Amino acid sequence: MLDTVAQSPDIDVLMNDIGRKAKAAARPLGFASTEAKNRALSAMADAILAGNDHILSENAKDLKDVAGTDMLESFVDRLTLTEKRIADMAEGIRAIAALKDPVGEVVAAWERPNGLKIERVRTPLGVIGVIFESRPNVTADAGALCLKAGNAVVLRCGSDSRRSSQAIHACLVQGLKAAGLPDHAIQLVPVTDRAAVGAMLRGLDGAIDVIVPRGGKSLVARVQNEARVPVFAHLEGLCHIYVDASADLRMAKEIVVNAKMRRTGICGAVETILVDSAAADTHLRPLLEAVAGAGCEIRGSAAVVQAMPGVKPATEEDWSTEYLDAIVSVAVVDGISGAIQHIQTYSSNHTEAVIAEDPTVVERFFTEVDSAILLHNASTQFADGGEFGMGAEIGIATGKMHARGPVGVEQLTSFKYRVHGTGQTRP
Repeated sequence: MLDTVAQSPDIDVLMNDIGRKAKAAARPLGFASTEAKNRALSAMADAILAGNDHILSENAKDLKDVAGTDMLESFVDRLTLTEKRIADMAEGIRAIAALKDPVGEVVAAWERPNGLKIERVRTPLGVIGVIFESRPNVTADAGALCLKAGNAVVLRCGSDSRRSSQAIHACLVQGLKAAGLPDHAIQLVPVTDRAAVGAMLRGLDGAIDVIVPRGGKSLVARVQNEARVPVFAHLEGLCHIYVDASADLRMAKEIVVNAKMRRTGICGAVETILVDSAAADTHLRPLLEAVAGAGCEIRGSAAVVQAMPGVKPATEEDWSTEYLDAIVSVAVVDGISGAIQHIQTYSSNHTEAVIAEDPTVVERFFTEVDSAILLHNASTQFADGGEFGMGAEIGIATGKMHARGPVGVEQLTSFKYRVHGTGQTRP
């Protein structure tokens, strides 16, 4: 079906029609019952599990198309589906269903001296546009999260994941139908033409309320530069771990290896390790050996190169590179002050971690480092909405307006004020 529709001569006509249908679906979704939304989500999870073989078959075709291309291994990993990943996808949808419905929640209430009673109440954003590449699971995560928050969503996948995403999308539509919700609440753009992205960035004639990009640096940069609607996004996941002199060495080795090597291609993978100079004699070499032993290339500052022969000298570019690969940069810094200075200079404000037993070091790190997610004695790979108990996430936002960090159901709502009076008039 994708290939057939891809011949459409007028992308704008197609996309604006998608926008109109999404806007029409958003209204009933905004006041749909929690029971109906949860029934749809449960049916979606069931359909995904039942469609396991078909989804894997379509994913195999996507993988065959990218075989032999110059696609980064990290992107191939994101594109790849397995039975476990499909099961996790379904479980993520069930976890979203189990979350408290944010729509209609009274988040604040107060009474004025004149007797007016005021409430701030969560309300859906409306229509969310999600543009992603190489991540077919985003189809399920974004569709489910937007539905739970009462929003319609327009999904535009990359050409590399189009078959996988279409197979997953069909399961979501089954869930909507089973619950009697609008079919067009979750739409997948049926063309791979880049003009479709441009149409979404222009807002689909006023239909889209916010855009969420999930993909490489070039995609996110384009969205941030061209979008005429608000954007929830991060440009890079340039994550750091600082290992203090007070750190437990065994713990530090386990954390840095996991943070780098569990999955090198995700935005929460650590890219730079900073080691306290006061721990250079005790911690540095064991940390380097642990990382290298896990199959990771190390690019280090002068002190690091001196500590371990064979380490490649780091260039200035290394400190600002998101490798998304089995490569890490390592530097020796002058304590927590040096770590904070390095992070402030090079960080993308996504995720940073401190490994320390000294509470004053941890307090300074948490107070002075201004990134969306900060961790103490834990891997940066926990930078994930599912791990935060959000069921899943639609992305990690590093901006400072509205949503920051994992974007879950609460972040996909806005609010309105309800004011109750007893006949008051303003003098």
